[in-house]
Amino acid sequence: MPVERALERLLEMADAAPITEQETLSLDQAMGRVLAVSLAATLDLPPWSNSAMDGYALRLADWQGTPLVVSQRIQAGQAPEPLQPGTCARIFTGAPLPAGADCVEMQENVDVLDDQRVIFREVLQRGDNVRPQGQEMRVGDPVLAAGVRLGPIELGLIASLGLDRVRVVRRPRVAVLSTGDELVEPGQPLGPGQIYNSNRRVLCSWLERMGCAVVDAGILPDDLERTRERLAEMGEVDLILSSGGVSVGEADFLGIALREEGELALWKLAIKPGKPLTFGHFRRVPVIGLPGNPASTLVTFGLLARPYLLRRLGVQTVQPLQVSVPAGFDWPRPGNRREYLRGRVQEGRAVIYPNQSSGVLLSATWADGLVEVLEGRTVTQGDAVNFIPFSEILQ
Repeated sequence: MPVERALERLLEMADAAPITEQETLSLDQAMGRVLAVSLAATLDLPPWSNSAMDGYALRLADWQGTPLVVSQRIQAGQAPEPLQPGTCARIFTGAPLPAGADCVEMQENVDVLDDQRVIFREVLQRGDNVRPQGQEMRVGDPVLAAGVRLGPIELGLIASLGLDRVRVVRRPRVAVLSTGDELVEPGQPLGPGQIYNSNRRVLCSWLERMGCAVVDAGILPDDLERTRERLAEMGEVDLILSSGGVSVGEADFLGIALREEGELALWKLAIKPGKPLTFGHFRRVPVIGLPGNPASTLVTFGLLARPYLLRRLGVQTVQPLQVSVPAGFDWPRPGNRREYLRGRVQEGRAVIYPNQSSGVLLSATWADGLVEVLEGRTVTQGDAVNFIPFSEILQ
């Protein structure tokens, strides 16, 4: 199945199973969470007209070319007096504009005489350097839509409305398991033919960064009956996420269990690395089976499983930003699957790690993102290719 069609199917199934339960959190706790209800402005911003510059506030009609007396000094946080006719006010950035003033001249364009009166050197216009009340928003204006992920900027905007708490979608509960007798957790001795389980750390850390509640289900042995039992023991989770065990091998018992006691909606993608990605259900619980090779896990989780989870939370824009950059490499062999190469941008060109094997993560630690090579295409230096920064998906 082509990558676009697979993602489309995943998002359709995510839309059919939204996570709708909500909770209220303080802003200190809401980083990375998804807004559950749309927010409207509770006050005008700014709440009063204020100065955009350090300078002098005046009524334009009072400036006739003769020096003006400075009748008051207004700092941010002070309530000014109405401006006396024929005078100006010394004012600082962010300070409220006094009633009667209609412009501000920046201090760089003002001459202060020995008697402290001032002369304006430049032509003035009404509204100069004034941020009017409600310039950003008025009471009732839409501010943030439900489904927005809350980052530092969004939280700052909410705080500017005077709100200290916010309604968010509850955390998705994701059970993470690895499959295979060859896997050993770090810190344990390796036996013959065994390797350390790196995918568990990648997936658990990634899910936690996304704001998920992770259930660490450990390593599944290569045993069909035990696989069935462990899947049934997952409890109340929104998703079972596995790495490995979903290929066509006789020992890929997770795939067998899904076929026998659930359903398969996706099976085999035209993607490299990551061809044997599986989506299905085990006793009505969604299951995403990622390939076991570390680079394959990285690519398929970032480009497919992550968007699926975000859409279940109500996020609409789930695909990462791609930028077009010239290739700094040659790729002379066209493939029948879309390839995602670990690479980075150097001197304005995309370059790739020399070894694109999917077995280890060394290439991904060297890289800054993924370089996309379309099906049936070759690449020569200077050709435009799409680059997906890791910063777009590792959050």
